[in-house]
Amino acid sequence: MTAHGKRALVSGGAGLIGSHVADLLRREGWRVRVLDNLEPQTHRKGKPPWVGNDIEFIEGDVVDRGTITAALANIDVVFHQAAYGGYMPEIAKYVRVNSFGTAQMLEIIREQNLPIKKIVVASSQAVYSEGAATCPEHGLVFPDVRPIEQLQLGDWSVHCPICQAVTTSAPTPERAPIGGETVYGLTKVDQEKLVLLWGKQIGIPTVALRYSCTYGPRQSIFNPYTGVIAIFCTRLLNDLPPVLYEDGEQTRDFSFVEDIARANLLAAESDKLDGLPVNVGSGEGASIRQVAEQISDALGIHITPEVNGEFRPGEMRHLTSDTERIRAAGYAPQVDLATGIRRYLDWIRQQADVRDYFSEAANILRSKGIVHRVKSRGERGG
Repeated sequence: MTAHGKRALVSGGAGLIGSHVADLLRREGWRVRVLDNLEPQTHRKGKPPWVGNDIEFIEGDVVDRGTITAALANIDVVFHQAAYGGYMPEIAKYVRVNSFGTAQMLEIIREQNLPIKKIVVASSQAVYSEGAATCPEHGLVFPDVRPIEQLQLGDWSVHCPICQAVTTSAPTPERAPIGGETVYGLTKVDQEKLVLLWGKQIGIPTVALRYSCTYGPRQSIFNPYTGVIAIFCTRLLNDLPPVLYEDGEQTRDFSFVEDIARANLLAAESDKLDGLPVNVGSGEGASIRQVAEQISDALGIHITPEVNGEFRPGEMRHLTSDTERIRAAGYAPQVDLATGIRRYLDWIRQQADVRDYFSEAANILRSKGIVHRVKSRGERGG
């Protein structure tokens, strides 16, 4: 089937990634239906202006059986982007939206024998426990999550799981063990495993895209729990310092949202990635401190970042995606970090009410035990 006449459902299609996927599909001649519950934490002002009139829009929740059943009618390809994300304190909501919502959708497709031809599900680098690393003695290793006891001592390094030597970061391939060390990560493991397993069972091609840190225009300026680039921007624009956890030298692979949308289109139109988990990233790591400095320079607002000895248990130290699998299928990211940050800043400058929501959120995260502080020397018994 050619793109012309193909019908797509984009769940979470009003959000950062989903809306760019929907836009790209429309430009490529697809007919697009968007399902989104307009989560108030992200969409404080209701349906955003970028959901175009040429897109069929359903406001509703993926966990509502009637709503998702109606949304799936006469659809060829599902781009399942809807998820509850970030560092939030609600455990049950993650499981309900991400795990149960996905399971119910798959159940409905099978029960009603719907003619879905492919499902592309949004997974995440959060499925990994820690990024791959190189040990001086043992080569490429896959370390476990760093113990809280180690982090409480202010030791941020990643140790070899075999000999405990300090390692250096290496690109993480899809064969690295997955488990998820946050509730969000755990439910992303659920989502991708459910979709890939189900696809093999009933013979419908499925792809799980493990996104690296995604950013760009439309990233919510209201949600203080997701998107370090958005948080740093809103802090600086309110003359507040960016807050760095650990020492700020942890590294991430950043992907501009339009590149992520292109990866979704490729996964839908190619059979080279069928049945597989697939890393999507730039293949390059940038330190969080470096990102704060780049945003600072681009804004012309220079405020020294704040490092106050706090850390988030379960957070990986380094993660750069090994993108060999998706590149072999024809993917190449087109927007580098500096360009992407400039484009995001151009967008954020046009937004009203660029307030700092992070300070209040940080207090909630501390009270719920999601953010911890390094122990003082006295607390360590030394």
